[in-house]
Amino acid sequence: MNAMTTNIKNLFRLKAVPLDDPQDQLSRIESLNSESTEESRKRTYHETGYRDSTRNNGNHTALSICLDAIYSKFQNEEKELVEKQNKLKEPYLNEQKNKETEIKGLTVSLDNKEDQLKNNGTDIENVQDKIEKLKFEINDLPRNPEIYNVKATKGASTKFWIGLIILIPISLYLFTFYISTSFSAFFKNFDANGNIIQSVLDAQAFNKAWDEGPLEGAFVTLIPFVFLGLGYLIHMFGENKSMVNYSKVALLFIITFVFDAILAYEIESKLYELNRTFNSPPFDLSIAFTKNQFWGIIFAGFIVYIIWGLVFDFVMKEHKEKDKIRHEQTRRQKDILIHQERIEDLKKQKEEVRNNIGSIKELIAKAKGRIEELQNIIDGVIIPTKDYTLYASEYMQGWITNINERIHSQKLVDECMEKYNENLRKVGANSDSQNSVYMSIL
Repeated sequence: MNAMTTNIKNLFRLKAVPLDDPQDQLSRIESLNSESTEESRKRTYHETGYRDSTRNNGNHTALSICLDAIYSKFQNEEKELVEKQNKLKEPYLNEQKNKETEIKGLTVSLDNKEDQLKNNGTDIENVQDKIEKLKFEINDLPRNPEIYNVKATKGASTKFWIGLIILIPISLYLFTFYISTSFSAFFKNFDANGNIIQSVLDAQAFNKAWDEGPLEGAFVTLIPFVFLGLGYLIHMFGENKSMVNYSKVALLFIITFVFDAILAYEIESKLYELNRTFNSPPFDLSIAFTKNQFWGIIFAGFIVYIIWGLVFDFVMKEHKEKDKIRHEQTRRQKDILIHQERIEDLKKQKEEVRNNIGSIKELIAKAKGRIEELQNIIDGVIIPTKDYTLYASEYMQGWITNINERIHSQKLVDECMEKYNENLRKVGANSDSQNSVYMSIL
């Protein structure tokens, strides 16, 4: 009778809606229908609670079973409310779409990172190939410098060492010769009974000169360096091709020849005076030019000196050629170091990219897992615990009303309330989480 009265009132209210606004009229009808359905549903739960309590004499054990049945009933009712379910699932659908979009973005990023990882691997291989090529060039440069556009003589290193081996004994010979001849020319007193050759080339010239005094010893010791210095100057002037330098070279040869001639003249003069008679004319250049010892001393020094200069010039040129090759080898060694540093940087980048790929894959896996969770929620029935608490409380009101009207036991009421709260906790509708959503997979 009351339901009929309420429906009649609603009909009268519908007639009060202005006819000139159909949209407002439709919204008003939906709102009234919703209110009518909710009130009817509450009343049904209340009446059910009163009836079940009457049948079971308000027993709290029976209440626990009945509440489980009520929750199953509420669950089935919520399942049938398609529009409400769709509205409750809408946030999960939106989150699912967002996760799918996120996965697409992560997939694109993953593809880019994998391409970058592949490119890093290719770059490392290319740099390693360059290093191997440079190592081969370092070994091949001395044999084939022209292939690498290096203007150097092939086999310069070998020629250099051969020339150096020849140069060392010639240098020792010049030291021995000039020490002996300079001592004989300036400090030695010749013995008339001695052999002439032994007198000119004195094996003890170095020691005797130092016995004479430090000045004599230093002069005899250092005079070979004068000739070697002249030879070095001849080489240096000969490197730059010009008439001025050629003139300087010629002048240095003349000076060397004159110095050797002076040594030979002094020695020959002492030998001449040693064997001179009263009828012998004074010693001069005309007499010196006729003496074999004079020319022998000159050529034993000057000719060997020329040979030394030519070998020294050859060794220096080959050393220069060898330096060109060595310079190219050094340059390639530096390039190898730079490439090795590049490889280390690429390896670090590769490791970072690999870590990024792992992180992206982890994010994709989490997103997919979340999508599966959301899909389970969407496929299931979403139970609004706040609404369940509302209807369950109506059921309990009916149950308690029966106890108060027929049994009058406060203890039983307390026991029933304890079962009621236990049921709310079991289904996740207690006061601590009544705004949460409980989901059941069907």
